[in-house]
Amino acid sequence: MFVQRLQISDFWRVGVPVLAAILIASGAAPVLRAQSAELPSNPSPNPSSLSNPYYGSVTRYPATDGVLKLSLDDAVQRGFATNLGLKEAELNETAFHGDLKEAVQYFLPSITVSGGPSVHEYNLAALGFGPGLLKKVGGLFPGTDFSDISFITKADVTTGQINYEQTLFSGQVIDGYKAVKAAEKAAYFAKTRARGEVVQQVATAYLAVIADQSEVENAKALMDADKVLFDQAHAKHEAGTVANLDELRARVQYQQQQQTVVADENRREKAEILLKREIGLVPGQKIELTDPNPYSELAARTPEDLKTEAYANRQDYQNLQAQQQEAKMVLGTRKQERLPALTFKGNYGVTGVNGVGYHGTLSAIGTLQVPIFREGTLRGDTEVAKAQLEGVNQQLGDLRGRIDQQVRSALLDVQAAEELVKVARSNVDLAAQALSDETDRFNAGIDDTLPLVQAQSTLQSAQSNLVQSLYQFNVDKLVLARSTGVLEQQYKVYLGR
Repeated sequence: MFVQRLQISDFWRVGVPVLAAILIASGAAPVLRAQSAELPSNPSPNPSSLSNPYYGSVTRYPATDGVLKLSLDDAVQRGFATNLGLKEAELNETAFHGDLKEAVQYFLPSITVSGGPSVHEYNLAALGFGPGLLKKVGGLFPGTDFSDISFITKADVTTGQINYEQTLFSGQVIDGYKAVKAAEKAAYFAKTRARGEVVQQVATAYLAVIADQSEVENAKALMDADKVLFDQAHAKHEAGTVANLDELRARVQYQQQQQTVVADENRREKAEILLKREIGLVPGQKIELTDPNPYSELAARTPEDLKTEAYANRQDYQNLQAQQQEAKMVLGTRKQERLPALTFKGNYGVTGVNGVGYHGTLSAIGTLQVPIFREGTLRGDTEVAKAQLEGVNQQLGDLRGRIDQQVRSALLDVQAAEELVKVARSNVDLAAQALSDETDRFNAGIDDTLPLVQAQSTLQSAQSNLVQSLYQFNVDKLVLARSTGVLEQQYKVYLGR
């Protein structure tokens, strides 16, 4: 049985990488992971998991020949199961949980059991039983011959021992354990924040595919209308009722719309690939999104209500609060270095020589260790811990102000986007009515194809603006939910589903 035994001094030499060092040396690391809740509404065309792990995933299943029907909820759940960024956060929490288990070990006693036979060889002459002593003994026993006696002898010895060791009191160990526990709590909040990141990334990618699909459908509808216009212009030109220029305009408009359809389909397919990468699907897997483009007005909320909700639910804010507690425990640990530590060691065993008999051995030792002549090290450790605690306090104060700013900005974005959606819808209705009137004028022979082509272009632009406005409105609502820390629980409410 192998049992690791450490003195208190060894604890800070060996155990610090497990307890205090992982907190002090990496004290800024959890803070650096507390990223802003603000995310770009339009990700780069080719995002990479090298720059952002949430654009990657662990692919579990190969592509199938069938079409996978995918709702927004299905996509989010797949993201939870496979997203690379979330997996990294979960592994980080697991590592801290392992550190916590190791920290508990310092409170437990260590017991070792050993025993077994051995052969001991003795040099009697070296121990004082040499020839001179035998001569003196021989004088007491006349006629006794000691010449054949060997001064090298052996004995078969059997031993058994139980060793016990435990730290009875150490403020360093106690505060070190509390520091690791606070670090594990910070890692938990980092994981929950990562789940919110997954929801936002996956939902944004899902909405982007819906928006691109709407663009494709609108473009195809206009292409079909352009085809009808071109056929009419061609027939009228053949009949001699319109000039060749009208037919050329209709042909150009039709071919340009074909190009638009090709470009929109290409953009939609690339958006689908990005969505698949974030939820662990093979890029070649065929998918069909089953949820329509959501739209719902958001209930009126005040910045103060949202800010209060954010302080209570934001995972990065809770993460920093846990780090603050962690830094306080580390500082306490450094202060506890000045206090003595008490340990106990005990041993009980039996030793026997074969043929002679056995006898027991017992020892009990209490050790009180008092640090002296270490004032420079103790003060240096304390100053470092104070600086780290002050750094966390400052970051926590900055985050409070940043949460206020993010909530207010996100609310303004939602309100502006909602107005833009209303205006865009009105523009689509007006452009559709204008196109219908111009189509009647063209069919009646009042106008040529130029006003009709312009009316179609206006409708296409209005439809595209509506799609983008609606997409931006939904993304802004997700950002607002993220800013208040309730995205994972309430993304359906914010999207109106």
